[in-house]
Amino acid sequence: MDDVARIDAIAGEIAAERRRQVTRWGRQDHPSVGPAGTEPFRPVVERWRAVNDARMDSGAHSWDAILLEEVFEALVESDPARRRAELVQVAAVAAAEIEAIDRAAATSAGGAR
Repeated sequence: MDDVARIDAIAGEIAAERRRQVTRWGRQDHPSVGPAGTEPFRPVVERWRAVNDARMDSGAHSWDAILLEEVFEALVESDPARRRAELVQVAAVAAAEIEAIDRAAATSAGGAR
């Protein structure tokens, strides 16, 4: 499967999961920011940025730190438009890791997935 087809397939899986969630819980309109606000996440995002920088410098970067940095960047945003943009990045990084998992599985199985 080529990269574009893989992206489309993963987007389909994500859409299917969202449909399952809506079927199970209905529409969810929770507040984006909890009672404590965004401040509790600021030190955490800075920590994950530092972890990512150190890992990138040493050539040891990995999905866990990349994804967590994106998640915490989203959590510190109180502006709805900027938070939305960060959440799109979270979803894109999660999809990129799924792509990497699929490629690794295809390689270990000796075929394309």
